[in-house]
Amino acid sequence: MSIFERYLSLWIALAMAGGILIGSAAPVLVAAIAAAEVASVNLVVAVLIWAMVYPMMVGVDPGSLKGVAKQPKGLAITLTVNWLVKPFTMAALGVLFFEFVFADLIAPEDAQQYIAGLILLGAAPCTAMVFVWSQLTHGDESYTLFQVSINDLVMVFAFAPIVAFLLGVTDIAVPWETLVLSVVMFVALPLAAGVWTRKRLGSAARIDAFRERIKPWSVVGLIATVVILFGLQGQVILDRPQVMAMIAVPILIQSYGIFVLAYTSAWALRVPHKIAAPCALIGTSNFFELAVAVAISLFGLNSGAALATVVGVLVEVPVMLSLVALANRTRTSFTRRSAQPQ
Repeated sequence: MSIFERYLSLWIALAMAGGILIGSAAPVLVAAIAAAEVASVNLVVAVLIWAMVYPMMVGVDPGSLKGVAKQPKGLAITLTVNWLVKPFTMAALGVLFFEFVFADLIAPEDAQQYIAGLILLGAAPCTAMVFVWSQLTHGDESYTLFQVSINDLVMVFAFAPIVAFLLGVTDIAVPWETLVLSVVMFVALPLAAGVWTRKRLGSAARIDAFRERIKPWSVVGLIATVVILFGLQGQVILDRPQVMAMIAVPILIQSYGIFVLAYTSAWALRVPHKIAAPCALIGTSNFFELAVAVAISLFGLNSGAALATVVGVLVEVPVMLSLVALANRTRTSFTRRSAQPQ
């Protein structure tokens, strides 16, 4: 394990603090990075995510994709949690906290905006960063790709109806440019590059050696991404810390609750750990580009809904790292469970 991986939590904490400082000290630089955006996808962040995803895609053996359908339990858990549970629990938590627990602290109109932002987060499972979390838990690359691809396909048909139902807004314009661009940049292109790299390297030994050489850059990309994300929102964090903390509460409960639900279901169904960990992490993380884009289009750039989706972005990385650590610590439990007679 490299020094970056061994002390990853420390580097991320420093990156968060560094990002906030940069956001305050160099607003012109941050504004330039923020302006480098196409279809609500920040190109600087996109390049870094691409760099994080590529090492895992090198490990995807196209021939092994034929066998992933033989293990349907992981996919069934992912689809059930992502589309039949997660959007509705996020909506329920939003209502609970902003109409009851925090009702005396927030204006009713702001509360409704925050609930809307949370609903948008809950209805958008992760497309890109889950490849990073899968790699950190030694997940099955081919199965992770399969799960993400199926979720993306379902998202095309299910996202707008679910959001429309929960928000009570009938005219949900899905930002297709954001959806398509994200899938192309974070799934299709890294996969094509990974397949090409495998063909160029040839042997399994050379592929493994190459992956070990580029693996640290994936972590470097993660750290740089955190610096930029917190830099972009540094002033908001300093100006509205109490509001952001309140928004973070239901997001944290949702994240850990969804992970526990999916992960324990996988354990009960004897799903192998290399499939179970990514299966649980997909639902826990969010497709924040899509959520932010829809929040801005529906409610405006400076709306409470947009702010709630941004808080989701900032909370996600530290939460996901803690769940990656939990998944790695409980790996042996899955191994013992698999060895028990059914």
